[in-house]
Amino acid sequence: MWVIDMTKPNVVLINCDDLGYGDLGCYGNPVNQTPAIDKLAGEGLRFTSFYAASPVCSPSRAGLMTGCYPPRVSINRVLFPGDPYGLNPDEYTIPRMCKDNGYRTMIIGKWHCGDQPECLPGHYGFDHYYGLPYSNDMGMQTGRTDTSRFPPLPLLLDDAVLEEQPDQRGLTERYVEQALRFLRQDSAEPFLLYLAHMHVHLPLYAPQNFVDASQNGDYGACVAAVDWSLAVIVHELKRLQQYENTILIFTSDNGSRGGMDQNCFDPLQPIDGPSNAPLRGSKNTTWEGGQRVPFIFSWPARIESARRGTTTPALAANIDLLPTLARLIGGRLEPSNPPIDGVDLADVFLTGAASPRQEFVYFGSGPTVSAGSPLEAIRCGQWKLHLFRKGKKVHELYNLESDQSEAINLYAQYPDLVMDLTQQANVYAEQLGDVNRDMIGSAVRNCHVTASPRPLTDYDPNHPYIITLYDKSEAG
Repeated sequence: MWVIDMTKPNVVLINCDDLGYGDLGCYGNPVNQTPAIDKLAGEGLRFTSFYAASPVCSPSRAGLMTGCYPPRVSINRVLFPGDPYGLNPDEYTIPRMCKDNGYRTMIIGKWHCGDQPECLPGHYGFDHYYGLPYSNDMGMQTGRTDTSRFPPLPLLLDDAVLEEQPDQRGLTERYVEQALRFLRQDSAEPFLLYLAHMHVHLPLYAPQNFVDASQNGDYGACVAAVDWSLAVIVHELKRLQQYENTILIFTSDNGSRGGMDQNCFDPLQPIDGPSNAPLRGSKNTTWEGGQRVPFIFSWPARIESARRGTTTPALAANIDLLPTLARLIGGRLEPSNPPIDGVDLADVFLTGAASPRQEFVYFGSGPTVSAGSPLEAIRCGQWKLHLFRKGKKVHELYNLESDQSEAINLYAQYPDLVMDLTQQANVYAEQLGDVNRDMIGSAVRNCHVTASPRPLTDYDPNHPYIITLYDKSEAG
């Protein structure tokens, strides 16, 4: 067996799609079967105040890759097939940082930071790519007639379309197959594997055995498929004797569809479908349920046995992973790199130190890419101030330490605190903009814009698609 450079840890970053805070057993879900994920939490650290950069996917993933709040890099809404916009290839990203430090890199699954040729993963530090470039509901589905807006769903290998309209029921298994091929490569380089699941985004397709065993319908089956994939990857890392020195991160790009605009959890009622319990709200909102997501960190070689299986309320976000991983793998972010919003959480992970993140700003989805994002709320310590919701000004203050469901509005009781938090939000608005107040940020960088964009596929009535139309009409 080849010998990997053990002075640097491997990194496996697993990012689910629309997986809610309350969807896992280790976060209290009583029906979804997640033994492998729960075991990972038992061997590592589980965070209860970890945030995605956005309540929707493209901005969240751009934030994860760059360590920036989405409006800083001008990815402010969900990108669609053939969109002219994409993450600027000049941005410094997690895979690029890993490449600079001697890593081989691969992304498997959902990219969703641009589908034009110059915006595919190979331009951001990934050696290889296998997966869907955007959401799995952006292909041809029953009930849709506009194939120009929703052309055949492309499965990519590096920068080329490998298949159109793939059978989604077997796609997670194919992702795992590609992951194993990558892990088994005969190379002395440490590796970064970014596995970005299509689950549990609509439409929900899972292998029949998971459907048959599910206590939560197709949704529970898709969660089980994600859990199975983790079990296989952990088994392979152990077989290759790489598990101990592998940083394994498990999280989600935003909250689930469960919850809507009210409390989504009643302990007396059975869970049906997605859950953000006990948080309020869902994806597309800046309630806690829209952006507070599961986060598990494991590194057996460096986490002391006494700290394994612990839960931490430390404030953290996916924009913190770039500077944190840079330190953990022995790299550094140079002063010449573009400014970021992430902070280094290495000491939080390794020693249980207090989090250096004191604030988190909630940007909603913008109306257009170029217009910016609405700054809707800000959290500082235990306090969260809501400023706007869907373009309308609101006056709401919650103590998340005692009221994580955001049920008791304390706005009128703490006017000085409201003023302080509003002033802090104003600083971010001046730098990053705020659609609600027509403010253009002073520190915003341009995204990439393709002059003559076109989708990766075009509908061909003579093509022998294995799935002509996906038979489920659910989307979103």
